[in-house]
Amino acid sequence: MTNMNFRVFATAVAMTLVGAGALASDLSVKKTLTLPGSPEATWSVIADYCGIEKWHPAIAKCQIAAGTANRPGAVRVLTLRDGGALVREELTNHDPKKRSYSYKILEGPLPIESYAATITVNPGTGGGSVVEWSSTFKGAPGADEAAARAVIEGIYDAGLASLKAMTAAK
Repeated sequence: MTNMNFRVFATAVAMTLVGAGALASDLSVKKTLTLPGSPEATWSVIADYCGIEKWHPAIAKCQIAAGTANRPGAVRVLTLRDGGALVREELTNHDPKKRSYSYKILEGPLPIESYAATITVNPGTGGGSVVEWSSTFKGAPGADEAAARAVIEGIYDAGLASLKAMTAAK
């Protein structure tokens, strides 16, 4: 992630933390990316639950803190590059046949709560693949709805852009 992307991310987090009003409604974000590589090749990049440090530019380090990697119940701890904050997430589903996994955030610095996400690789046209990353969540008390959504969108955009760059280089 470039310094500019980190600044945008940090600004979105800061805006959210000073936003007004508690959120009453569920929020959602869904991002997709079409890649030329096969679904199997694309899945091989993201299939490892703790392999996110290899393809997401905001993640400096991933460690499995509890459970077994790629099995529901596994807890990963992500160390963020920008400031070293930690995010703890629990794997809720991992289905290699469907090329999909789901997880939830247990704790972290993001201005959200009740976050649950799924990332899936589907077949695309011409032998390519489509990565879909979606989530539902609520803003933390006092967080601004638009800013909370912008934080998640920024995280997804940065990760998907990195996947695109990685697969283009192959």
